[in-house]
Amino acid sequence: MNILYSFIDESRHKYLMDRYLNTFPEDFKKDILKYRRWQDAQLSLLGRVLLQHGLNTHYGISEAEIGRLPNNKPYLKGHSIYFNISHSKNLVICAIADFPVGIDIEFSDDTINYLDFQFQMTAGEFEKIHHSEDKIKSFFTYWTKKEAVLKAEGSGILIPLDSFEILNNECIIDGKKFFTKEIFIDKKYSCCIASNKLDVQNKSICFELFQN
Repeated sequence: MNILYSFIDESRHKYLMDRYLNTFPEDFKKDILKYRRWQDAQLSLLGRVLLQHGLNTHYGISEAEIGRLPNNKPYLKGHSIYFNISHSKNLVICAIADFPVGIDIEFSDDTINYLDFQFQMTAGEFEKIHHSEDKIKSFFTYWTKKEAVLKAEGSGILIPLDSFEILNNECIIDGKKFFTKEIFIDKKYSCCIASNKLDVQNKSICFELFQN
């Protein structure tokens, strides 16, 4: 399992656009050029660059075609390799594995009032957040776990966050068990990876900071 990540940088924006944008399909290029803020354009572009680099470097896949499932979840055509991309604030991350995977990263914004999100958690989860020593960290830990699970499951917003409870890094959705694992990338961010395969907890992870 490989996890690649990169921080965005305004001083590198023109270089990154010139270097990579024309290497992608026309529809993806158009989507990137629609963004008004350079931050959004670079986050989206780097997500695909990380995937491209990871597939080529670690899996020997030099040309990757991305398709969409009926639930709009992206997948890699012609290969039994799975990926998921997430970004928040100034950081973008990409997980690549040989089993289904979801990843979520969130900037730990200490201005957030976790009480506003009580309805998104189960009673048990909220109780643990509310009585934790670092409530903001605990909140974002649960939030990234639940978002990663939803991305691994594939139905996305069709499943309410409070409809399943994560206990001991496990949860069940529609009779299917999912497993989660916290990942440390940066002290200002919370990150978690999830899968319906126990491999997500047991397999070693290769981390790579992408700088180009």
